[in-house]
Amino acid sequence: MMLNFFRQDNEAAAAAPVEQKASAAGRVMAWNGAGRVAWSPRDVTSLTRTGFAGNPVGFRCVRMIAEAAAALPLVLQNDSERYAAHPLLSLMKSPNMAQGRAELLEALFGQLLLTGNAYVEAVHGEAEMPLELHILRSDRMSVMPGNDGWPIGYEYAVSGRKHRFDVRHGNPSICHIKSFHPQDDHYGLSPLQAAAQAVDVHNSASRWSKALLDNAARPSGAMVFKGADGQGTLSHDQYERLVGEMESHHQGARNAGRPMLLEGGLDWKPMGFSPSDMEFHKTKESAAREIALAFGVPPMLLGVPGDAAYANYQEANRAFYRQTVLPLTQRVAASLGNWLAGFTGEALELKPDLDQVPALASERDAQWSRVAKADFLTQGEKRALLGLPALEDDA
Repeated sequence: MMLNFFRQDNEAAAAAPVEQKASAAGRVMAWNGAGRVAWSPRDVTSLTRTGFAGNPVGFRCVRMIAEAAAALPLVLQNDSERYAAHPLLSLMKSPNMAQGRAELLEALFGQLLLTGNAYVEAVHGEAEMPLELHILRSDRMSVMPGNDGWPIGYEYAVSGRKHRFDVRHGNPSICHIKSFHPQDDHYGLSPLQAAAQAVDVHNSASRWSKALLDNAARPSGAMVFKGADGQGTLSHDQYERLVGEMESHHQGARNAGRPMLLEGGLDWKPMGFSPSDMEFHKTKESAAREIALAFGVPPMLLGVPGDAAYANYQEANRAFYRQTVLPLTQRVAASLGNWLAGFTGEALELKPDLDQVPALASERDAQWSRVAKADFLTQGEKRALLGLPALEDDA
């Protein structure tokens, strides 16, 4: 009896329809997710890959600012003297065995622009002055805040190994320079994060253009089939054969311009560009201007068409130095100078020498002429207006 019971049960199960496993909310989830914008990740590594290594506008913006800022001459002075030779100037001139002054500063500005943070390590010897300066990668560094919120150390991680820098005692061996971030107490906000959406749009437009070129720079069309009996349906074998021939003989750049042989009942209907397709190039240019705007680079200097904010190239270059390069260099030089002066105990100021910036030559000439003609000012006041230290005999 028991065997008959199991036999009947198995026969009933075999006769029953196969149960389909599916989520009751599957259709709702699929409908809700359709058409959603897919933005790239916002972490430092992904932003650097998509916005710098994978985007020509972001790459050029970072290179222009970093190279221009690193090339500015720096002067070291106190209240009464501008130094022609000083241990800090020697250290900045040759910071380590692998880098010179320009390479070190270019790496520093590049890290600051890409991540919003820059970390400089001082390697100490027996003397109080550092022997070498090194730029540490921002994506490997973590801030270790104390109970009061101020950093007590920094942790540098590479390939599973970690090294901690204790900054609680004496002059810290790490100088952390960061951009302003309204919602983070320990890390800065990079221009690349603000331009992340424009970077995605620009990259997507480039991929669309590449796909169009791979399709012989022509829009797609429709294959219309009309049978002898007026039926517009292909058999399964006919459909598979047609799709295979299209993929192997008429798609891709190598098949561009190849004539198409249509059998009876087949007709090719080309489709032209829609107005939205034609806007892709304008969208790409608009995204390029937004990326340049986030970094503070006039689009005219990047060759982006459609921008006429400046009368000429010289005016745009002057605005680039005045509004972007100089503020960044002055802030970084002030932070570096204050940090390095802590090793010597002197009251020193490190700043860019504005008189040696070719882009600002006309402005500096006008300022020197205006100050020189001001007879109501003393020599000390004139020197102060020009950013020069006072002399002992100034009256």
